[in-house]
Amino acid sequence: MEPTRPLTNTIDTMLLEERRYEPDPEFARQANAQPDIYERDWEEFWETEGRERVTWFEPFAKLYEWEPPYAKWYLGGKLNVCFNCVDRHVEAGNGDKVAYYWEGEPEDERRTITFADLQRDVVRFANALKGLGVKKGTAVGIYMSMVPELPVAMLACARLGAPHTVVFGGFSAEALSDRLNDMECELLITQDEGWRAGKKVPLKRNADVAVAQSPTVRKVVVHRRTGGEVAFDEARDAWWDALTKGKSDDPASAPCEPMDAEDLLYLLYTSGTTAKPKGIVHTTAGYLVGVATTHNYIFDVKPDSVYWCAADVGWVTGHSYIVYGPLANATTGVIFEGVPNYPNAERWWEIIERYKIDILYTAPTAIRSHMKWGPEHAARHDLSSLRLLGSVGEPINPEAWIWYREHIGGNRTPVVDTWWQTETGMIMITPLPGVTTTKPGSATKPFPGVAAAVFSESGEQVAPGGGGYLVLDRPWPAMLRGIYKDDKRFRDTYWSKYEDVYFAGDGARIDEDGDYWLLGRVDDVMNISGHRISTIEVESALVDHQKVAEAAVCGRADERTGQAIVAYVTLKGDEEGSIEMLEELRDHVAKKIGPIAKPANIVFTPELPKTRSGKIMRRLLRDVAENRALGDTTTLADPTVVEEIKERATADASED
Repeated sequence: MEPTRPLTNTIDTMLLEERRYEPDPEFARQANAQPDIYERDWEEFWETEGRERVTWFEPFAKLYEWEPPYAKWYLGGKLNVCFNCVDRHVEAGNGDKVAYYWEGEPEDERRTITFADLQRDVVRFANALKGLGVKKGTAVGIYMSMVPELPVAMLACARLGAPHTVVFGGFSAEALSDRLNDMECELLITQDEGWRAGKKVPLKRNADVAVAQSPTVRKVVVHRRTGGEVAFDEARDAWWDALTKGKSDDPASAPCEPMDAEDLLYLLYTSGTTAKPKGIVHTTAGYLVGVATTHNYIFDVKPDSVYWCAADVGWVTGHSYIVYGPLANATTGVIFEGVPNYPNAERWWEIIERYKIDILYTAPTAIRSHMKWGPEHAARHDLSSLRLLGSVGEPINPEAWIWYREHIGGNRTPVVDTWWQTETGMIMITPLPGVTTTKPGSATKPFPGVAAAVFSESGEQVAPGGGGYLVLDRPWPAMLRGIYKDDKRFRDTYWSKYEDVYFAGDGARIDEDGDYWLLGRVDDVMNISGHRISTIEVESALVDHQKVAEAAVCGRADERTGQAIVAYVTLKGDEEGSIEMLEELRDHVAKKIGPIAKPANIVFTPELPKTRSGKIMRRLLRDVAENRALGDTTTLADPTVVEEIKERATADASED
């Protein structure tokens, strides 16, 4: 498509970021991705990756079929995800290679798990599941914290052909039962309790409440983590260790089920505009090829890499880039049970130093938290093993990007800022280290084999410099295969805005070099005096100030301007909010973007409301700004934060 002139109803973009980082020549020479990767025909690219990156029991006969909005990939192929992630590496003589270093939250708890160990654990547990009647097609729920048994459970399900849904261990009993009921799970795998910031999380207690509301669940398997006393139903519940005791660990005793390329691998539920979560469908072959391919080229993993994706397996980042992608590539990974600042703000840097981690992949919110705590914690540790840093989740503010590179990467590592979604399954827009000239705050280019564009409201492609709606205009292997049992919602949510084009729900702009800048969710675009301004640009301007650690912005109704900008700001260290600081920040935003973007009000707060995956809940901030009753707070890491912000905002308003 040829770009058309920018239209007035797109998103105004005003923040100019001119810093550039060329690839290091030495890194470029050894990089897995070389410049000619962008010259490859997209069909040839995915066919070659599909044939060479995974092991097939029966080869695929056809690359893909596309009948919008549904795609099929690697048609006719038979394979097993567990075989690709575990067994083939052991068979190739790599059984002694470390699959995971596990670091418990209590500092004295650590485990080293080789691929041979992983195979034995998975086979024993698969045999235990078989004994409970789990077979191909049995739906299994998993509700656990970041313990090695979580990927073991996922892989055992994949081995048997039993689709799973992992429910994040921080979710409530109600959120768990919603998901178990939608998938009609027959079995739930959980644990007695989890650890979080020194406190016990009552997983089994929550699970019992959920299962009481989930009539299809007939068995509950409980992993013993803390040893705390929990209720136990002798007829329904079974301890993991008792179930697996004496079970065979011979791979032939629980053979890998040959799965069709399009068989269901897992459902992962993501929030929607309605109360009912959306069950995103991911199938077997295309998903595995997509995550393994992107993991290889974007993170430049080497045979001796020690790679740490500091997400939770309960989110898609953990599925794709802690479990399935890295294990398919036989990469040594790190799993950490705890939070970044327990028992102190040095924990992450101790872990990197201990395991000599060379690749770190984390979220902008975590980076900004470390900014708030100060660079001195990282400075006390040897982080010289790091050679690549990655960012995932929200768009990253340029200043957070720079801080990450300078204080964690020693001002020498590439930073790959990745854009993707639960629905895309794999990373879609990203730099390739050693190839891409990076720009702080830009996700740069679509991954090879991926096609993206920015559309205006009316569906015309926006010219460079203009903002609009991010779309994906051809299929890709790891794409969602629908919303579980809800074809209408699938079509309405992703495919109704533009014909046969996937609507991501994010704003974006493309610059003169063809690089993409993500502007946040379309819901987060504010209409200020006729200008459509994205929250991320105002937030980035605020974080650019040397005393600001983190900022979240939303719009509130205003009779004069349509909407007015309200900013919630966390300052670094011991800095205090004041009238003088408020004016200084308003002027700083005016200088960085323009007077139109000056916040009408700034609320200083020590914490922002975040989900347990680290995303800022701007919806709740809008509730505070509009003085409305708060919406659902069950997914917040700390629900008290938003009440404190509400009090501060009320106090600020009364002072005005």
